[in-house]
Amino acid sequence: MPRAQIVGWSHSQFGKADAPDTESLIAGILAPALEHAGVEASAVDGIFVGVFNGGFSRQDFQGALVALADEALRYTPAIRYENACATGSAALYGAMDFIESGRGRIALVVGAEKMTATPTAQVGDILLGASYVKEEADVPAGFAGLFGQIAQSYFQRYGDQSDALAMIAAKNHKNGMANPYAHMRKDFGFEFCNTPSDKNPHVAGPLRRTDCSLVSDGAAILVLADDETAKDLKRAIAFRGRVQANDYLPMSKRDVLEFAGARKAWAGALDQAGLTLDDLSLVETHDCFTVAEMLEYEAMGLAERGQGHRVIRDGVTAKDGKLPVNPSGGLKSKGHPIGATGVSMHVMAAMQLSGEAGDMAVPGASVAGVFNMGGVAVANYCSILERVR
Repeated sequence: MPRAQIVGWSHSQFGKADAPDTESLIAGILAPALEHAGVEASAVDGIFVGVFNGGFSRQDFQGALVALADEALRYTPAIRYENACATGSAALYGAMDFIESGRGRIALVVGAEKMTATPTAQVGDILLGASYVKEEADVPAGFAGLFGQIAQSYFQRYGDQSDALAMIAAKNHKNGMANPYAHMRKDFGFEFCNTPSDKNPHVAGPLRRTDCSLVSDGAAILVLADDETAKDLKRAIAFRGRVQANDYLPMSKRDVLEFAGARKAWAGALDQAGLTLDDLSLVETHDCFTVAEMLEYEAMGLAERGQGHRVIRDGVTAKDGKLPVNPSGGLKSKGHPIGATGVSMHVMAAMQLSGEAGDMAVPGASVAGVFNMGGVAVANYCSILERVR
């Protein structure tokens, strides 16, 4: 059976973009992605587009926008995916299934979102569409409100860990300083992140502004090829394992502090890969809020439940720690344009493994984990990547 491999990519600057829409964001990075992979647009067999939208743009049917950037893609099959904040990974896994079924040899995976043109209050309402609306849509402060509830519940059960969350924020902002694509390249430091102030107010429950990821514009593209085609190309990053595990959408139907779907995805991907966490060089994980990263430490197996705070306190996930987590700066620093996020996270990991991460580089990186989730650990995607060439 053919195996899909990453053979190239491109990535826009995340932040408040001058580009007016996703069409422009995508067009700006399509040619660089094809050039990086060393393939012609005419060789692409399928286009897989991740855009959440949900009201950010009047223009929908966004899978059809990619061909407007290159006439050679006019008749190439294209499809758009949506899976909340895991939209980009959904598109990626769809493209991999396409290649591994033998239906095509080269595929484009495109993730994009234009968010900053939408008023802040409306952004919150749009994102709450990815919650269980019947029960959760009236939570103040949108998804920050949901994760604020989660942080409060965690503190009630395991003790106040506000300083551990501040350590995660400070780590990721420091790492983001080295990422040329990051929305916010600023090292705030632990004291600022840990101290509520006019510039860092509480947003929801115990979460401060520095505990929350950024509303961003951006796009990222991966070029995939089957392993036979990849032999003739410059680079190849393979998937040792990849698993999607879903959980109940309503938070009321589960112990939301367990992140059970995330735990299942991690366990499945590592089992497929025949590896343990000790074999990983780094992890890019979904820190939409700092409490999410702390819960993901527990879900991936770095700590027992209720002990995730020890991981950051002990420096395990620092860039020079035993298992660097989010050396790119994560969503916290890099930004979180919803449809682009999952694609971006895989680009960041591939850059590390190919030796193209520049100042972000984790020395000697050979195997990387990527965890991207949609909703409150509802759609959970875990990939284990390694360099082939």
